[in-house]
Amino acid sequence: MSETDSGVGMLTFGGHLEVFRKMLFRIIAVVVVLACIIFCFKTETFEILLAPKDSGFITFQYIERLLATMGMPFHFKEYDIPLINTELSSQFMTHITVSCLLAALLASPYIVFELFRFISPALYESEKKYSYLVAVVVYMLFLLGLLMSYFVLFPISFQFLGNYQVDDRIANTITLDSYITTFTTLTFVMGVVFQLPVMAFILGKMGFIDSRLLARYRAYALVIIMVVAAIITPPDLFTLVLVTIPIYALYEVSILILKKWGPKPAPEESEDEETPDVQVG
Repeated sequence: MSETDSGVGMLTFGGHLEVFRKMLFRIIAVVVVLACIIFCFKTETFEILLAPKDSGFITFQYIERLLATMGMPFHFKEYDIPLINTELSSQFMTHITVSCLLAALLASPYIVFELFRFISPALYESEKKYSYLVAVVVYMLFLLGLLMSYFVLFPISFQFLGNYQVDDRIANTITLDSYITTFTTLTFVMGVVFQLPVMAFILGKMGFIDSRLLARYRAYALVIIMVVAAIITPPDLFTLVLVTIPIYALYEVSILILKKWGPKPAPEESEDEETPDVQVG
């Protein structure tokens, strides 16, 4: 923006709308350009997106090697689940949708930068310091959630659900649209779930929670995390553990963050916690 911080602060409501319109136009322009570039690399794009459906995917190979080193030789059953298309324009529209989604993902650092530049004049200096950190952490955690979905959650889910049959006479025919929808949904869910430390930090700054509260309810949190993991994963213990461990690790990270940067418990709360079993006769 060409205006100074003080200038932006004095803008009228219409002026702010104009600044927002220009920002939105820049974001859309960047996303459209990236989408066009990705659209031109159709083969490479769908090689990456369709790789998790193959029984030779790197995750399965790594799990087999890991179990072999632990003296537990194991091999995933080889499978080939072809994808089909049932609508005339479905493949073309899927290509466009995937290009736009990937473009938005690649442009997300720039989008965060533009949004922060828009709201930063309204922030105090202390708030700006936290905002920079929060923006970076949010983006990094979202990427970790995306990688978790791509390399662990989705391939194992597809392997289980794609091969599951209630009767041998019923063959699975998975549509391309179903595949992409499931892929993007799980990716988004994991990206949101991995924001747990950020949400804890924000709620802590607002005074709703503190480190002692989260530590006190560790056992309940673990149960809730396992229930959520069971909902978003296939019904097998191995996948449940693979998803539960990193999410619970994020819960512990949230406790550490609140210990360092969150609100301090009041003295009377500390005294109550130190003598929880004292009864007044």
